[in-house]
Amino acid sequence: MQLSLLEQTEPRFDAEQRVTELRIQLDYHNKRYYQLDSPEISDADYDRLMAELVVLEERFPQLVTTESPTQRVGAAPVGRFREVRHRLPMLSLENATDAGEIRSKLDVRIKKELGMADAEALPYMCEPKMDGLAVELVYEQGLLTVASTRGDGVTGEDVIHNIRTVRSLPLRLAGDDIPALVELRGEVFLSLEAFQKINRDREENGEPPFANPRNAAAGSLRQLDSRITARRPLSFFCYAPGVVEGGSFTSQREFLDVAQRWGVPINPLARLVIGIEGAVDYYQEMQRIRESLPYEIDGTVVKVDAFALQRELGQKSRSPLWAVACKFPPRQAETLLEDIILSVGRTGVITPVAQLRPVDVSGVTVSRATLHNWDELAAKDIRIGDTVVIERAGDVIPAVVRVVTERRSGAERVPSSPPCCPVCGSAVVRMADEVALRCVGISCPPQMREAIRHFASRGAMDMEGLGEKVVEQLLSLGLVRTVADLFRLTRDDFMQFERMGDKLAGNLLAAIAASKNCSMDRFVYALGIRHVGERTAKALAQAFGSLEHLEVATVEELTSVRDIGGTVAVSIHTFFASPPNRLVIDQLRELGVCPMAVAKTVGGRLAGKNFVFTGTLTGFNRDHARQLVEGQGGNVVGSVSRKTDYVVAGEEAGSKLDKARNLGITILGEEEFRALIENPP
Repeated sequence: MQLSLLEQTEPRFDAEQRVTELRIQLDYHNKRYYQLDSPEISDADYDRLMAELVVLEERFPQLVTTESPTQRVGAAPVGRFREVRHRLPMLSLENATDAGEIRSKLDVRIKKELGMADAEALPYMCEPKMDGLAVELVYEQGLLTVASTRGDGVTGEDVIHNIRTVRSLPLRLAGDDIPALVELRGEVFLSLEAFQKINRDREENGEPPFANPRNAAAGSLRQLDSRITARRPLSFFCYAPGVVEGGSFTSQREFLDVAQRWGVPINPLARLVIGIEGAVDYYQEMQRIRESLPYEIDGTVVKVDAFALQRELGQKSRSPLWAVACKFPPRQAETLLEDIILSVGRTGVITPVAQLRPVDVSGVTVSRATLHNWDELAAKDIRIGDTVVIERAGDVIPAVVRVVTERRSGAERVPSSPPCCPVCGSAVVRMADEVALRCVGISCPPQMREAIRHFASRGAMDMEGLGEKVVEQLLSLGLVRTVADLFRLTRDDFMQFERMGDKLAGNLLAAIAASKNCSMDRFVYALGIRHVGERTAKALAQAFGSLEHLEVATVEELTSVRDIGGTVAVSIHTFFASPPNRLVIDQLRELGVCPMAVAKTVGGRLAGKNFVFTGTLTGFNRDHARQLVEGQGGNVVGSVSRKTDYVVAGEEAGSKLDKARNLGITILGEEEFRALIENPP
């Protein structure tokens, strides 16, 4: 094992001590950010701490533990969810729908059961009723060991691999007063901001949006691949204990206070009140502030505070007698759908949006509602002129729930999908595996920010220094309208920027000029063609040799290229057939952009051979090793399978090496790989 520079210069470096220090710092900053909403360091500084921990854990795998902050990024997919039986059933709550039912279904019933006078005032714990997914967490000796969904109340599903990605949750409880075993029950949910971002991304990627935050949270928590869950910022509020061994609590208020000391998030709006009228006031207050909260609630929960009284009151078959869920009325309204307008997103997805006769929904005037996509519009049989029911369900733009068909007059019009982009006039396509219509225009204004950022990125034209902030200023100043405009920029243009010096402007211009002589595969990748990544761009460059040949390739010719199927071929052909795209490419040529043609790869001594690299290579860097393989017709892939021919193993190779051994795949060290490259079979 080679020593790192740090270990060479600091002989006393203690990896275990540094790992412990980093975990303590990251846990502290996680709590500041996710629970206290009061971060002390920047995202960049946090990322640097996390990156250092990742490097140390990769170098010293014996130091990796389940409570490490690095375990929150997700792990390899599981095959299925294991069943988990709850030690105590997770009961549902009886519903109350107004102030009268809160009084009758809780206070009146409880006092009758306990033989109390009507005038006596019981302490009640009131909490917002989160619209999420109930889960149970088991901590043993303070360490999170089991996490399961509510399921049918008796048996749930094991979701520990996904729960570990919830950054607001402690993987180990803090403090000295921790029971040997404690079950914490609570709600997993998505903030409205996170929900809206997930839906924007899904629609931009041609995926159907989630109907509401609860569905999104449930879908995120039930992913077999926890790496997907880790990209969705789930949150958690604890609301009750289950089994506790080695400790006890006298009341709900005490339990919440202790849980918070342990580092477990609780809802800050939870409140102890004296008497049922305090609970009614709380319900009405939460209903008033509901729209201003950063998450969805659909009511409040009122519980008898004292655990001794809870035990005395007991339960019915499926619900306790000491609590009720006080539900809010639905947030829906009827109005007229006057027109359907089209919105183009940053990746070209065209979304139909209902233009509505303005209507008040829960104190908010609504004049637009998303229709998501043309399939959903057709499935709901929505027509221009319809009376529709709309609902505000956690989205900035409300959704159309259904059509009131009995109100139809016969004058309603069935909308048709657009033949071209409503903004730039480019071709519109719908891929076989998507529900979205998508504009393929390289110069479509709504897409320009993403198009320029991608065009200039390292794997594409590699214009060093042209990052997001520079792109943002180029667009805000109106200096670029297409990627071709990048090559028209002058020093004076850049000097309009804030904090722009002459040297930096010169460096940016030099980076742009240097990119003119890029390789063909980089240029093809830079164009941002749907479904064309770096590997596909390289295959196209090798198969067609020049951009001129690729531009006129037929779908049949494209599908003859290795690993290019019908969907990708149609996407490529449609892109180059679009007149606005051809115009931009012609402008790039006129401005001196000259992608270097490559010789077509026909065969090769490693043709058809699949390579996987794992571990740390000391004699090669990964890019150089890939070029050596591909230069002789071979392929470099990311994962080991029965189709893999060679696994090249460097230092500290991990699970890929183990899998290769199990499958009987040829394993090469660096010297063996070098010999194979120099003298292939």
